[in-house]
Amino acid sequence: MDLKKIIPKNGPPINEVSKYIEKYKNDLIVIKYGGNVFIDREIFNNFISDISILNKLGLSIVVIHGGGPRIKKELEKSDIQSKFIRGLRVTDGKIINIVESVLIDFNKDIVSSLNEKETEAISIHTKENNIINVIPEAEELGFVGIPNKINVDFLKDIIEQKKIPIISPLGLGDNNQTYNINGDTAAGAIAKSLRSRRLLLMTNVEGLLDEEKKLVEEISSDEVMKMIKDEIITEGMIPKINTCLDAVNNGVTAVGIIDGRKKHSILFEIFSDKGSGTLIRK
Repeated sequence: MDLKKIIPKNGPPINEVSKYIEKYKNDLIVIKYGGNVFIDREIFNNFISDISILNKLGLSIVVIHGGGPRIKKELEKSDIQSKFIRGLRVTDGKIINIVESVLIDFNKDIVSSLNEKETEAISIHTKENNIINVIPEAEELGFVGIPNKINVDFLKDIIEQKKIPIISPLGLGDNNQTYNINGDTAAGAIAKSLRSRRLLLMTNVEGLLDEEKKLVEEISSDEVMKMIKDEIITEGMIPKINTCLDAVNNGVTAVGIIDGRKKHSILFEIFSDKGSGTLIRK
């Protein structure tokens, strides 16, 4: 395999890449592509190109995507104001239909963009190949669910065929009712059920910052708990961090929070000594 032809010139050093390909070749990497990252088409194309490279290098990956900003835009078109409780969108019957159609559209966009790069990807959502069964999170949230059963065999089947599952954060509850799932929660549940080597959360922040606003490159779950207690980690970051802690305490070797706005941040995280963003270990 000629890595020089596959790895972009502004990507990680080739000598480091070959070492890490060896390291990850029998492992699974789950990547959550955050809603705020993909409004910019250039960032989206960069993400598609990186995912395609991972696939060409023989790594096994699963992608879960978000959709917050696109959903917000569609709801505004219909003049619907969203209400949030604990960072989760209250989702009634009308909203769930909009959420579902936006997420499925975005899912198809990712799949067809990968197919154009000769990388086979498979759509997974509530209308096609659903793998997530949910229970309602809380009555006050309406159709917001927590994954309680994931069809791991179906996922493993796709991965064995060297294809990439692209999963929308949607699931089915009783009577085949569609539920919205927080993207990080869905990614964490899938990473745990697959016991993946890595869970990467791509977002629009650099990673975890300490009290001097400097990037923390690696941290243990105990140190993370202390940062929450000392209120260095606050508000919007807390649900994300709870997903990370839950994953590393339940079989996922490490979780990376990486900046999706940076070119080739996935490649640097997986294939370079320095990594990119913050790595959280047990």
